[in-house]
Amino acid sequence: MTLSAPAPSAGPLSSVDAIIEGLAGVGYIASRRIATALFMASHLQKPILVEGSAGVGKTELALSTATLLGLPLIRMQCYEGLDESKALYEWKYGKQLLYTQLLKDRMGEALGDATSMDEAMVRLHGMGDLFFSEPFLEPRPLLRALREEGGAVLLIDEVDKSDEAFEAFLLEILSAYQVSVPELGVIKAKVPPIVFLTSNNVRDLGDALKRRCLHLHIPLPDAKLEERIVATRVPGIETSLNKQLVGFVQSLRGLDLRKSPSISETVDWARVLILLHAHALETETVRDTLNVLLKFEQDIAAVEPQIAELIRAPLAPVGG
Repeated sequence: MTLSAPAPSAGPLSSVDAIIEGLAGVGYIASRRIATALFMASHLQKPILVEGSAGVGKTELALSTATLLGLPLIRMQCYEGLDESKALYEWKYGKQLLYTQLLKDRMGEALGDATSMDEAMVRLHGMGDLFFSEPFLEPRPLLRALREEGGAVLLIDEVDKSDEAFEAFLLEILSAYQVSVPELGVIKAKVPPIVFLTSNNVRDLGDALKRRCLHLHIPLPDAKLEERIVATRVPGIETSLNKQLVGFVQSLRGLDLRKSPSISETVDWARVLILLHAHALETETVRDTLNVLLKFEQDIAAVEPQIAELIRAPLAPVGG
């Protein structure tokens, strides 16, 4: 692929450190691995395939990047059965029908003096082309992203939920930042969008798609990083409460649960504790709010008898 322009030597994407600092400024605490992937993607103009469990910050990375760069975020949510008309473009059939009715008399006049059926068909074909032109085009997320004059951040969310046929359809866009519209020809981006594809590993993605992308796996954070994330997302939280609640969540992840709490659920729980004016974890408070962290009743039932022990566990090294 031919790059349209050299990567910027200054700005929020000029270096890995600049990306870490810039994302932190918009509320996203990025590891060095995340910042490095974004740095490479912007300079090589390659999409990023972001994998990891739900709630680790995959979608938020795209949102924060758009905010950092001041670019529009164009999001396409994938699902089974998603096709070209919903993802790329479709024609405004209602408008076409309306114009057909309005121009019916004019069409009759234009065809009335045709000397043969062939001549009438040629004239009719010329009129038909007008209805498949720019004024009647309804761009969908992929086409909108390619046509943004100043560039955009394109988020193709949960691509693993789409069909293999749609995955194959994406290959031209991801490799050349262009699409072919039969009635209009090839539409190529003037400024290639920064593309994020997210996957929760519902199914294995094809090699052709992976080959066109930089791979980034976002794991669940360690305690230190998670404390930084909570402090950023929940301004004003007391340091001691932050440390205690993160320790509790980290302990939960060590249990055999159907679904362990994600980063987003840790942040939600921190906000709930602030709302309840909590200054430290107490057994009753944790029991009453455990449904914020755990989404299955069997997990809640398994954890409830251990709440007091789990509250004390993260603090044990401090007392020692």
